[in-house]
Amino acid sequence: MIAGSLRMIWLPILLLLLLENSRVAFSASKYLIGLGSYDITGPAADVNMMGYANTDQIASGVHFRLLARAFIVAEPQGNRVVFVNLDACMASQLVTIKLLERLKSRYGNLYTESNVAISGIHTHAGPGGYLQYVVYIVTSLGFVRQSFDALVDGIEQSIVQAHSNLRPGSIYVNKGELLDAGVNRSPSAYLNNPAEERRKYKYDVDKDMTLLKFVDDEWGPVGSFNWFATHGTSMSRTNTLVSGDNKGAAARFMEDWFDQNNSGKILSDVSKAKDTPLTASNIIPVVHENYHELHELAAASSQSGSGKQIRIRSTLSVAGRPRFVSAFCQSNCGDVSPNVLGAFCIDTGLPCDFNHSTCGGKNELCYGRGPGYPDEFESTRIIGDRQFKKAVELFNKASEQLKGKVDYRHTYLNFSNLKVTISKQGGGTEVVKTCPAAMGFAFAAGTTDGPGAFDFKQGDVKGNAFWRLVRNLLKTPNQEQVDCQRPKPILLDTGEMKLPYDWAPAILPVQILRIGQLVILSVPGEFTTMSGRRLRDAVKTVLTGGSSKEFDANVHVVIAGLTNTYSQYVTTFEEYQMQRYEGASTLFGPYTLGAYIQEFKKLAAALISGQPTQSGPQPPDLLDKQISLLTPVVVDATPLGVNFGDVSADVPKNSTFKNGDNVTVVFWSANPRNDLMTEGTFALVEILQGKDSWVPAYDDDDFCLRFIWSRPAKLSPQSHATIEWKIPGTVASGVYRIRHFGSAKSLLGSINHFTGASSAFVVA
Repeated sequence: MIAGSLRMIWLPILLLLLLENSRVAFSASKYLIGLGSYDITGPAADVNMMGYANTDQIASGVHFRLLARAFIVAEPQGNRVVFVNLDACMASQLVTIKLLERLKSRYGNLYTESNVAISGIHTHAGPGGYLQYVVYIVTSLGFVRQSFDALVDGIEQSIVQAHSNLRPGSIYVNKGELLDAGVNRSPSAYLNNPAEERRKYKYDVDKDMTLLKFVDDEWGPVGSFNWFATHGTSMSRTNTLVSGDNKGAAARFMEDWFDQNNSGKILSDVSKAKDTPLTASNIIPVVHENYHELHELAAASSQSGSGKQIRIRSTLSVAGRPRFVSAFCQSNCGDVSPNVLGAFCIDTGLPCDFNHSTCGGKNELCYGRGPGYPDEFESTRIIGDRQFKKAVELFNKASEQLKGKVDYRHTYLNFSNLKVTISKQGGGTEVVKTCPAAMGFAFAAGTTDGPGAFDFKQGDVKGNAFWRLVRNLLKTPNQEQVDCQRPKPILLDTGEMKLPYDWAPAILPVQILRIGQLVILSVPGEFTTMSGRRLRDAVKTVLTGGSSKEFDANVHVVIAGLTNTYSQYVTTFEEYQMQRYEGASTLFGPYTLGAYIQEFKKLAAALISGQPTQSGPQPPDLLDKQISLLTPVVVDATPLGVNFGDVSADVPKNSTFKNGDNVTVVFWSANPRNDLMTEGTFALVEILQGKDSWVPAYDDDDFCLRFIWSRPAKLSPQSHATIEWKIPGTVASGVYRIRHFGSAKSLLGSINHFTGASSAFVVA
């Protein structure tokens, strides 16, 4: 009886302990999640774009705005990680350094180099001049402070938003194949990889998209981030409109899709917030059948209006409710092109030479074709739409919940002389090393996404005497460097060029972020398809092969390319031998990939063992050494009797347009560098509600609206803003007008805001 009584007493206690333990385990699988986004568009005029290194590609308007999108995932009482995705060509070491300084002053040691990752989508249509090494800012005439500040400010604000939005929630992961958004642009190099290795894979590029779905406990879904490998080169080297290219477009499509599909819930929340305006993007205007009445309204409507218009999507924020954030992140895109129709000679229409991507021996004539060829805007839309649709499918079906630790490891390494232990073919190992950075002759040939100039060509393992002579005027590589980089013929010995300051990076960050069974490998460059596969496999082997059994075979390992800084390409050893563009741009020699694999395996081992890692040598802060040759805006002017914002070319009077038509209005304008309109807009389409109430419908963050800026002459203080609206198929009939916002600089240096409006017109 005593034993029975004791059992009766201890039974409820044991049950309570088991219940409490289960609660602990349950809460440990829950996270605090927060997302945020902010405008990083930067200067939309006069600044060279980053990516193609084409000196003629100078920004002259906005296709759609660039954003920084961030997520924070935190254990309630433990570690946290931050991932920021930029609508920019790549991350910048200097931007990262200064951003971390700001975070330290704001949050102390909560966010550091170890747990913050900043990644670029690799659009080639964003303003340049924000990196700190000479070779990456030559074409932008040096450092561009506006580009730099726009990035640092925007990243900081996106993280501040995410931090403020931290709330209990769950994260789901899903993965699927997207078959028609990328092709290999250097297939001859890929074929040099071992046949037995290639047979393991169905395609010569990675087709997998990995998506995270963030679900707030109270609000439901609040965002998604995905990783998929394809270059941001749907927009060509001749485009001059600031654009997030295909990944930026996909993000717009998905964020708008979510808002439209949840408009009932959002509008209900908005109606509770008295000062929050509605927008035409999220309401259904009254459809008029009497077009005579519409024309009368258009003729009678006021064209007045002033002030700076904020970005439409910003007006939908409701106190307490986070905005839905969707990011399309970059992965191992090194040899992956979105120009999926293939590469053709523009003179003959025939396919380019397979090994060298030339036409009659010339690389300048070989161009890749996107699915919307010859319309690059349409190609951008199509590749963006394909990624968007796959993301929606994965988002809707995501059911695998991330559970487990939040953790991270980070270190800095000097890649200019790193010892690497590799396996020998006959067995055993040998120690090799990386080299100081250098770029090969084939680098200057460019790619089928953006060919170079002169007589350079891909696959060149010899170089030529003339360009060697030109090279030697800058820096003659020593024999040790020549031997180390072999078979790359060195065109620019950037790692050993130090005037006026460093031409290329040497100290690079490597980083692992962990959220449960998801592991993100932050790499500071562009890994080719097979390089990425080898790195992922090597890390996965370490994670699943240990005795701790924290990870099983279901671990998701993704590569976040172009993260934290930029150091160009990483090919396999075999691809390097071919010296296509990617091999010629693999800075640290043929064993660069081996070095990454070795060091990431160390980080992975430290992650699963709980051991810390050394911080390593700190990268330089070269901000004070930067040189800028970009001339400032001196003054803006208009002809006598004309005001800023006046219409120069209006829509025809009593005009009627229909879905699919293009509406164009030209305004007298001023230099967009005077005011970046951050979180605002240069262009706006408004719809008339009632008799005198204009409601914003589309702004320069919409794919259908373009802001194009131009001068009548190169040094003229006068300028025009051309606003082009391609009327979407979903637009409602009604009375519309187009407005332009800008800021003009006087001779005294003062900045004056202005606005203008077109005549009203009917969309039937």
